[in-house]
Amino acid sequence: MVIDFLPLILSFKLAVICTVVLIITCIPLAYWISSSTTFVKMIIRSLAMLPLVIPPSVLGFYFLILWSPFSPVGHFLETVFHVRLVFSFTGLAIALSVAGIPFMLNPLIAGFESLPKSLREASLTLGKSEWETLLRVLLPSIRPSLLIGIVMTFIHSFGEFGMVLMLGGKIPGKTMTASIALYDHVESLEYTMAHIYAGVITISALLSLILLFLINSGAVIRKHRY
Repeated sequence: MVIDFLPLILSFKLAVICTVVLIITCIPLAYWISSSTTFVKMIIRSLAMLPLVIPPSVLGFYFLILWSPFSPVGHFLETVFHVRLVFSFTGLAIALSVAGIPFMLNPLIAGFESLPKSLREASLTLGKSEWETLLRVLLPSIRPSLLIGIVMTFIHSFGEFGMVLMLGGKIPGKTMTASIALYDHVESLEYTMAHIYAGVITISALLSLILLFLINSGAVIRKHRY
């Protein structure tokens, strides 16, 4: 029995890329949303939460239609930039990043909203800019929330199935992730290999959660000690 590690490596790469992209984009977005409440921000926050309630296959279907060479957007990307996002690693990375927004954004918003407003106001009063206040004052104060977002985003991206199947198919080396390989082996009644992929996905998720709880527990202990 030969184990193909390529789907696991591909899933890991996708998860890392999506997590990094969402760290960069969701931190300022969460800060902006949590700084005040307006109707526009409520709409944006609601749109960002949609991937939590829409089935991944539905979201993948819309991306498939949007990026199809027969759609205006897909045709434009292919003719002008010579880029085809359907059935490609790049397309999967973009789609999974969109699907992972609520997993990163929700913990960050909750973290920022838990901080006293006086902390931000004091930083600004002392001459710090908004970016300095965000990166040097507020962000270190919500480290547990950031860690939760990172772990949840990574786990979700690593094991995503419906969107990958709809948008990427199962092209070896390009879109054949661990979850798709698992599905493929089950279809072929190759349950030994299916158990291996399922076990790796499950153990990876469990170890990530254990690491998260250990880090947060250590932070709480240090906080109470001082």
